[in-house]
Amino acid sequence: MFFSLIFSGLLWLSAFATPSLTATTVAAASAVRSVDPCLIYGSIYLERDPRRRSYCFAAAYEEPDEAFADLMVFKEENKLFADRAGYWYITTSRDFADYVVFVSDKRALADFAIHYTTARSFAGCRKQ
Repeated sequence: MFFSLIFSGLLWLSAFATPSLTATTVAAASAVRSVDPCLIYGSIYLERDPRRRSYCFAAAYEEPDEAFADLMVFKEENKLFADRAGYWYITTSRDFADYVVFVSDKRALADFAIHYTTARSFAGCRKQ
């Protein structure tokens, strides 16, 4: 009985204690999330509605020139062949997609840039 009283008192006092912030917790809290475009492959749903951007995994910009693109994308006809970086099976259903990518019309608001290619061998991630 006495030990349960002491234990409940300690629990009550620990609720009012403020945690001390260390340099690692402050750095972790202020870290910016970055998306690696080389890890995105499979079935992709391209979201174009700006109101649903917060529900997307990443934001991409469709680059008109391949020289400035971070990822060269080849549109696969079969979902089973979209098994490496740059091979995307574009799906029409958001529910069955592996990744939902928001397509931004502004380069500054995107995480990475993509360019569509017609040659399967050119698809993939650019090393920088």
